[in-house]
Amino acid sequence: MSMILMSVGDTYSTLAQMGNPTPEAPPLSDEIMQFVQYGTWFALLSGTASIIYAGGRFAWEKWSGGALQSPKMVAGAMLGGVVATSAGTIMNTVIGS
Repeated sequence: MSMILMSVGDTYSTLAQMGNPTPEAPPLSDEIMQFVQYGTWFALLSGTASIIYAGGRFAWEKWSGGALQSPKMVAGAMLGGVVATSAGTIMNTVIGS
């Protein structure tokens, strides 16, 4: 039992000596941020392309008199865009102070 108390005391004294460390960026953080920015641009580009495609398909379905499947595509693309654009705000709120 006394060894456990000594170990806890040593751990506490070591942690007390550390003080308040200054934050620094982890290694490769610049490359990771660039990758995240590329992913953001890809998500915005694919969302825009899918809305344009769904709009064209909607016009074709209306013109040809076929079954309307494209309104679901437009709604799905818009919902995906909302999720993709709000992800950064949510992460900044949760992680950032």
